[in-house]
Amino acid sequence: MATANAGPLDNLEQWDDFVKSRYRTDRKKEEFRIFDESSPAVVKEFYRQNHALQTYDFAHAKKQEYGQLTKAKMGIWEAMDRLNALVDDSDPDTDLTQMEHNLQTAEAIRKDGHPRWMILTGFIHDMGKVLCLFDEPQWAVVGDTFPTGCAWSDTIVFPEYFAANADNGRAEFQSACGIYKEGCGLDAVDMSWGHDEYLYHVTRPYLPEEAQYMIRYHSFYPAHREGAYQHLMNAKDRKMFDAVRDFNPYDLYSKSDVKPSLAELKPYYEDLLTEFFPSQIAW
Repeated sequence: MATANAGPLDNLEQWDDFVKSRYRTDRKKEEFRIFDESSPAVVKEFYRQNHALQTYDFAHAKKQEYGQLTKAKMGIWEAMDRLNALVDDSDPDTDLTQMEHNLQTAEAIRKDGHPRWMILTGFIHDMGKVLCLFDEPQWAVVGDTFPTGCAWSDTIVFPEYFAANADNGRAEFQSACGIYKEGCGLDAVDMSWGHDEYLYHVTRPYLPEEAQYMIRYHSFYPAHREGAYQHLMNAKDRKMFDAVRDFNPYDLYSKSDVKPSLAELKPYYEDLLTEFFPSQIAW
């Protein structure tokens, strides 16, 4: 049976909370990298697994497998209900459901007067976590994303854990560009596999390009928060990353203990989903 707890983290939200603490708004720049000793042991174990096992071959194969969109046929709301049940069952102590977290993000975006497509993006941006339904381990569902097939940036959290990655033995991956050309554009790059890349492939026929970038790269912290990997980007990427950076604060800082009322908000979000998506889509 699929479980959201197939890994060292107590639940998938533990990674989100760790990222939020790493980039808290009052944190000084010089503190950004000083969290290794104070990080929970399960978080460090998660990153150890992630960095050791996210190889180029693995990421490329997963993109080929899931990019076919043959895993399931279901609507966004149905997928969210299934993910909700999965996460709740694996984390009995959670105060907020996955849907409530999504609603908090979307409502913060809505409150600030952003367009409907961006509100929708906030509502669905983590839906790629349904990878858990297909028995993917935690390290292949969440975590900061990074390019594979080239040298790892030292701005990636816990870069020392890459010492156990088999790609260290591949000479063609050891330069800054690796197997890619400078300025090739991120679409030509195989990113580490997870919920961001998966949901991008599921939803890209339906959403504007800015939304696609927000979904695909919202966990690419080495780039949109640390400024790394500029040499792989093209002009379009640099322009679109303004949208990713606009989205990031809503992703990180919209969580609160106040539960949104699903009963009150459901009609609005059902209408929003109907505006952009058919009743069922391929996953």
